[in-house]
Amino acid sequence: MSDLSAEAQATIHPGAFDWWREAPHSAKKTLLAASLGWMLDSFDVMLYSLVLASLMADLHLSKDTAGILGSVTLLAAAVGGLTFGIIADRFGRTRALMASILIYAVFTAACGLAHNFVQLAVFRILLGLGMGGEWASGASLVSETWPAQHRGKALGFMQSSWAIGYALAALVVAVVMPVGGWRAVFFVGVLPAFFTLWIRHDIEEPEVWKQTRTTISSTFGGFAELFRGSLLRSTIVLALMNACCLFAWWGFNLWVPAYLSLPVSHGGIGLTSTAMSIVVIVMQVGMWFGYVTFGFVSDAVGRKKTYITYLLVASTLLFVYGTTRTPILLLILGPFVAFFGTGYFTGFAAVTAETYDTRVRATAQGFTYNAGRIVSAAAPFTVGSLAQRHGFGAAFAAGAISFLLAAFFWIWIPETKGKALAEATEPIS
Repeated sequence: MSDLSAEAQATIHPGAFDWWREAPHSAKKTLLAASLGWMLDSFDVMLYSLVLASLMADLHLSKDTAGILGSVTLLAAAVGGLTFGIIADRFGRTRALMASILIYAVFTAACGLAHNFVQLAVFRILLGLGMGGEWASGASLVSETWPAQHRGKALGFMQSSWAIGYALAALVVAVVMPVGGWRAVFFVGVLPAFFTLWIRHDIEEPEVWKQTRTTISSTFGGFAELFRGSLLRSTIVLALMNACCLFAWWGFNLWVPAYLSLPVSHGGIGLTSTAMSIVVIVMQVGMWFGYVTFGFVSDAVGRKKTYITYLLVASTLLFVYGTTRTPILLLILGPFVAFFGTGYFTGFAAVTAETYDTRVRATAQGFTYNAGRIVSAAAPFTVGSLAQRHGFGAAFAAGAISFLLAAFFWIWIPETKGKALAEATEPIS
């Protein structure tokens, strides 16, 4: 038996969850709040893709038209992300988080009331405003309350909640849709609104934001800092890299449920809604592990190496997925596509947090993420059009090429692993 104390042994052989146990209670609460907000964001937003095949039949929508609805939602999300990033820097992370959740919850439910393309488009646009605002607020909240050596892990768990929300959405579709149809599925989406009550009473603003609040001279002055001096290249390249990632992600994930459930005569696999939900839920297991694993690996070996590896593997697997027609093979391949084709998003929050200082951090995260989302808004329509004319194999191949382009842009993105937030930004000339 060792003579070492338990404390000494823990020092020599740190446990996998010591990073969590050592964190202050306030940091744990902000991680929980941001994670739940992101999970519920995913839950509401992905309901559309999961009911898309039935919705297209009921409202008589073509693949092109359904793709346009997905694109306008992403454009609205970009506007929401830019707007709420500024709001979060000016008025607080928690206030912005609450407002974004309320917006996307209310208008998800409203989608169930739509009877034509125009009504559904209006509700999806308003939903998108809230959807886009949640990420910038939550990512800043977590980044500013966790130490540099564990920031990647914390953000990994926050990002992983997207997979949980997606899986919950698939579960709701499997249970509710056979009974109440696609409209009832959307009505369930109002539930996240009640989560804001807990945020209002239990989550405080990060101390680092409180201390720098008085240095924020103006909304537009803070935004202009993103394009000054050494930050100009970082802002442009990060936005372009993320645009490619988001193009591939939305082009694939918005259409994969339809690909699985559309009849073979329409280019799909022909699964029932229940079977499709099972395949999607299994994919989310891989997605969750992808998010979490990225955080641990990137904290150990660096953001850049981990990011590029994920993107290159994702490109290869997405191409293979689009050429596979056997349901059992799609079931097996799905978790691996989701692991590599989604997990890299954990790194984006860390890299942007470590690149920009507190005065403009949420604004920068909102801009670089959502400027990319504006470009990626073309993905649902582009992939839908390609699927309509050339099949889903060609459509998903476009996403595979987009992943390759994202890896290419990392040539100009520096390594930021381990930087304390106070050291993350060079003086702005």
